[in-house]
Formats: sequence, structure tokens, C-alpha cells
Amino acid sequence: MAKSMTDGQWQRFVSYGTRTGKLATTRADGSPHVVPVWFVLDGDDVLFNTGKTSVKAGNLARDRRAVLCVDDENPPYAFVTPRGRATITEDPAETRLWATRIGERYMGADRSREFGARNAVPGELLVRLTVEKVLGYTGITD
Repeated sequence: MAKSMTDGQWQRFVSYGTRTGKLATTRADGSPHVVPVWFVLDGDDVLFNTGKTSVKAGNLARDRRAVLCVDDENPPYAFVTPRGRATITEDPAETRLWATRIGERYMGADRSREFGARNAVPGELLVRLTVEKVLGYTGITD
């Protein structure tokens, strides 16, 4: 039987290894848009980078609501869906700081600065999803 995750459990789950998130936003016509993102947590907040001209950036600029899905695709399966509202910044120092941390998570410490520099240039954004509600379940098939 599936078990609900506590705050500490969902945070550890989404931060484990290099799990990617699937970010869902809403297009102007109301249809959904889902894309994978690399991310890190800052407390309960989810942070990720995107290009200023990306579909997700445009969607979030218009409608700040978003949800992320992070799952374990192996039995007994688990998932977490943090939902909230996004804020976007182009601040170079803040973008570089978090882009470096994201790069470290997904590419390793030896390439973290490279990814921090690559994702902290004009035209690149830092998105902070302030989480308002989380659903997290583990042991789906138990």
C-alpha cells in the first residue's frame, strides 16, 4: 500500500542523485506544456534555469503556477509533485550561484563552474518555484 511522504522524505527523494523533474506549465491557450528540467532545492523551493525565449519561460511569465513531477521508475515506485508559483530573475550573481549548484548535481563538481558560467549569461533566467503543496507517495506497488 502506498505511503505518503513527510516533508523531509520528499525533499530527500527529489534531491537524490540526478533525478530530473518534469515541469508542467500552462500555455496561453490553456493547454499543458511539460518538459524535463535539472533542478536543486533551496529549503522547499525548487530552482532551475531556462532560456528567456523558452516556452516554459513565456508560460511562467504569464501564469506563475507550475508543478514538477519527480519519480522513481523502479518498483516499488514512488513520486513527488511539488506545486506552487514561480518567480523569475535575471540577476547574474544569483543565476550563476544556482546554475553552478545545478551543474554540480547533474554534471559533477569538476564541471559545475562550466555549467554555472554557461547558464548565467544574458538571456538565461533563474526560476524559483515557491512550493505551496506537495504530494509524495512511496511504495506504490507494495
